[in-house]
Amino acid sequence: MRKKVIIGNWKMNNDKQETENLLLNLKNKTWNKEIEVKVSPSFVNLEYAQKILKNSPVEVVAQNMHYEEKGAFTGEISYKMLKSINVNSVIIGHSERRTLFYENDDTIKRKIKTALDNEMKVIFCFGESLEDRKEKRHIKIISKQLDVITNGLKINQWNQIILAYEPVWAIGTGLNATPEQAQEIHKHVRKEIATTFNKNLADSVQILYGGSLKPNNSKEIFFQPDIDGGLIGGASLSFEDFYSIIRSIDKN
Repeated sequence: MRKKVIIGNWKMNNDKQETENLLLNLKNKTWNKEIEVKVSPSFVNLEYAQKILKNSPVEVVAQNMHYEEKGAFTGEISYKMLKSINVNSVIIGHSERRTLFYENDDTIKRKIKTALDNEMKVIFCFGESLEDRKEKRHIKIISKQLDVITNGLKINQWNQIILAYEPVWAIGTGLNATPEQAQEIHKHVRKEIATTFNKNLADSVQILYGGSLKPNNSKEIFFQPDIDGGLIGGASLSFEDFYSIIRSIDKN
């Protein structure tokens, strides 16, 4: 049975004090041990978050990393730097990295390879735009983006992968994917993995939903059979909202 996963992606939010306040609140709460909870602070607060969450089941993950180990890449962070502070998971391919920082499939693929080759776990994000969906090419776009991670991936590397479907049109826009729309994509993704690899693997992969999840819609989304949790943006900045989302999947 697949474990449920809730990840809070803080993006460029929460200074040191805000990080401390939220994590101390979270550290004092409990939930079913079958639920994996992760938080992704800014780079400058990763090590401090690790210190606060010592002896806690909550994992600290990075929001991004470079594909090179070191070099003249001003402002970038390497896997080696992350691992040196015991951060062993990273979000790669987030829609904002694609649209705002022009990361293409080649860049994303190189990052994934570096992470996997160095025993890091990857939360791989993918998703279509509103135009893609209106033109009814969203399934084709999803399949193309999945090729980045499935092409050349060894079957034994899948235990380092969590997938996160992000309908770009439902992030910070006020629009929401219906549970049925989200389920359609998650089911399609499992089918693609089953076709490329095998059904047992497809049934074991954790696939999260990441389109403006809130306490008022999370329970219905999480009820869908192929949705294993959420990559939470804005709602993860509020302890009350984030914990409410954790509780909603706990009840499911």
